[in-house]
Amino acid sequence: MLFLYYCYICVMEVLINRRLAIQVEVQRTKFPVLAITGPRQSGKTTMLKSMFPEYRYVSLEDPDIRVFAQEDPVGFMTVYEGMVILDEVQRVPDLFSYIQTHVDNFGLMGQFVLSGSQNFQLLRGITQSLAGRVALFKLLPLDMKELDSVGLLENDYADAAVRGFYPAIYHRKIDPAVFYANYIQTYVERDVSELDQVKDIQGFRTFLGLCAARAGQLLNISALANECNIAHATAKAWLSILESSYIVFLLYPYHENFGKRRVKTPKLYFYDTGLLCHLLDIGDGSQLKLNRLKGNVFENMVLTEFQKANEHLYLHQQYYFWQDSNANEVDVLVKRANGFRVYEIKATQTISSKLFKGLDHFAALAEPEPVGKTLIYGGNQDQRRTQYMVRSWRNIDG
Repeated sequence: MLFLYYCYICVMEVLINRRLAIQVEVQRTKFPVLAITGPRQSGKTTMLKSMFPEYRYVSLEDPDIRVFAQEDPVGFMTVYEGMVILDEVQRVPDLFSYIQTHVDNFGLMGQFVLSGSQNFQLLRGITQSLAGRVALFKLLPLDMKELDSVGLLENDYADAAVRGFYPAIYHRKIDPAVFYANYIQTYVERDVSELDQVKDIQGFRTFLGLCAARAGQLLNISALANECNIAHATAKAWLSILESSYIVFLLYPYHENFGKRRVKTPKLYFYDTGLLCHLLDIGDGSQLKLNRLKGNVFENMVLTEFQKANEHLYLHQQYYFWQDSNANEVDVLVKRANGFRVYEIKATQTISSKLFKGLDHFAALAEPEPVGKTLIYGGNQDQRRTQYMVRSWRNIDG
């Protein structure tokens, strides 16, 4: 039986179970190295410290410890050769080779727990030195199931979207506007400013805001570059930075044609709608409901919940959207061995027959493959209809 005491974070004196912790524990006896990545402030350190109280915790953010690891990696590994958590390990990339040598020599499962918020650098170190030796996880901000389990999920989708899902907003009772203003400042001044690809910090801020205005839409990098007055290559590099630091993600179109010319461009989404709403200058739920981008934000929130469930439950699922040249589309598509599951996402709280049109169109094109059709909407009640599932935004789980 798994012990669940390690899975919790304290939020206003309420304990929230981080569902990913169970998946990490399952792999603990199967791999010598566990690596947990995810955005800053998503709760990685809190989860790991509570999961592994017997491990030594070492942060490579500490300048003295980082210099020790950089200048004397052999001595560093001698000091920290037991069960250890190495936080922000990507700051000393040479350590990956020493960790490889160590685990190959000793073969102890779960010996090293690595964490970091720079996905690109962490993954590069893992693929170059630790392939086959590491179980990789992503901890994203709180998902709706985690919040709902302790009664902290908002009743209205607009309030939930604007508040966002970062743990600090809940357990430190921080005003979301204050949290996200500081989050952006810290992210830009600390993470982005250290990257050689970004010389124009103010331009990067502008680029981030322009991405927010395009959330839930087909990505046009050329248009982004032109509006930001930067080169196309620069826009691609900056987008890659936003992806690798868990600010945005791309949803790609499904590749099968179904006899029509299909869209081949990905869609852009933010990992947290609180950050997205802050960038759009939306301060509360009532403002969101009057905003022309209401549907985009709602769609973004739903897509992010799919991503969270995928990572926190360790599903290894691939999500797509589908759209043809006549603008027929489904918002989310999952291909399975026995057919498809397709989802339509609408912010409305009123269900009408026209909302199922896109789902039915795809099902007709996909015949004879079976298609499960689900509408996710802005209301709070689930329904089971003859041909469809109608699911509340509160009940999304991959």
